[in-house]
Amino acid sequence: MNLSIDLTITAFYASLLTLVFLSLSFNIIRLRMKLKIGVGDGGEKQLIKATRVHGNFSEYIPLSLILLAGYELSGANSSWLHVLGALLLLGRILHVVGLTKSIGTSIPRFVGMVSTFLVLLILAIENIRIFLIT
Repeated sequence: MNLSIDLTITAFYASLLTLVFLSLSFNIIRLRMKLKIGVGDGGEKQLIKATRVHGNFSEYIPLSLILLAGYELSGANSSWLHVLGALLLLGRILHVVGLTKSIGTSIPRFVGMVSTFLVLLILAIENIRIFLIT
């Protein structure tokens, strides 16, 4: 097993996901300024939705990146890491698009969540498997 001592692939996807995170943050700031709401949501549906989209993104990314980093440190194949990182990024973007367009169900939202759950499940299983065989 070739043990990687760096996290360049995880850092790459963490950086791309950070750009999405920042755009969601700036959207909330823009809405707060437009609606003149400094704290809370003021009952404004636009701000409630934007805050929830940002919150949902924030809830899934940390654990996903921890699992991806663990997998990379275990010496996982770089192509496989890119597949999982790209699927996570795509899934989170699709979820944002779907949830932004409608608070109800939508195909992008569904595909985004399935993609995210699939990445989390694969990484959890792989990290457990590696732990058990070493």
